[in-house]
Amino acid sequence: QVQLVESGGGFVQPGASLRLSCVASGRTFKRGAMGWFRQAPGKEREFVAVGKWSSGSTYYSDSVKGRFAITRDNAGSTIYLQMNSLTPDDTAVYYCAAGMGLITSSLRTAGAYDYWGQGTQVTVSS
Repeated sequence: QVQLVESGGGFVQPGASLRLSCVASGRTFKRGAMGWFRQAPGKEREFVAVGKWSSGSTYYSDSVKGRFAITRDNAGSTIYLQMNSLTPDDTAVYYCAAGMGLITSSLRTAGAYDYWGQGTQVTVSS
């Protein structure tokens, strides 16, 4: 049984940094894709960042490019999301997602992923 468990969320002030972690158990995704989506109250779940580890490529939404960085461990079971220069617009529940066999054009689509974590809350406020 595959499980994804996120951690690292919290309450921070604008301009601060946080690092989220997602640990996969039950299998690794060294040759698949693991990434992050987020959902703010009253909004749809949106793509944040993903790593297609089979090719070593990473992709980011325009809203976080240059501020966030996605990385993984060598075993392919843990990914991280380093979030810098946080703003109140980054406030959301952040979800880890994983899947195998995703084509590049589907990486930004939530429905393409087979596995999801329970989410971790990130709140940015002064």
